[in-house]
Formats: sequence, structure tokens, C-alpha cells
Amino acid sequence: MARGIETETGRAALAALRAGSTARTDRATAVRYLLQLLAEKAPGHTVEVRVPPFGAVQVVEGPRHTRGTPPNVVETDAETWIALALGEVQWMDAAAAGRISASGTRADISDLLPLRP
Repeated sequence: MARGIETETGRAALAALRAGSTARTDRATAVRYLLQLLAEKAPGHTVEVRVPPFGAVQVVEGPRHTRGTPPNVVETDAETWIALALGEVQWMDAAAAGRISASGTRADISDLLPLRP
């Protein structure tokens, strides 16, 4: 996988958000950087992780999905994704609060989180 967001750029966006930034560019960069880290940690095409409107990646080894809606989909908002990826919120808590939509038998990616950027 080609590296899209440089480490320094991704970490700077995360730091800006932690410092209170509300800039859309910081949020977008942070989301895409964390999705990129997830894809590097668990390469594959079995589960699609979506964080609209900023990005989506396919992860986890297994059957490749090529057409239509994938059978295993995780979708959440940017704030929840960042909190999950950084370990600030646990998967079960976010799911129980309705902050994650996960469908499919392989859509639980809690074992891949948190990421350590």
C-alpha cells in the first residue's frame, strides 16, 4: 500500500484536534491517517470501514469483495472513529451507544483497536 499521509502530518492533525481544533482539514487528515494505519495493521478486503464523508478502507484478510455493498461493513462518524482508534472509547461502549453500525459476521474489529499512531 502506498503511503498516503505522512506520519508527521497525521500526528500533527491528531495533536491539533486534541488541542481543540475544529478545522475540517484537521479532522479529515486525522480520520484518513487512522484509517491508513488500520489498513497497514490488517491488510485485506473482507471488512469495509467507513467514516463518512472522509474515507473508507477495506481491511482484514479473507474473501475479496468487488461489487455492490460488502457483506461486512463498519460505519461510524469521525469523532467516534478517532476515539476508537486512540483507545479513548471502547468498541462495546460505542456500539451500545449506537455510535457504530457494524453488519456482517466479521464486522467486529475491536481486536484491531486501539491503533498506536
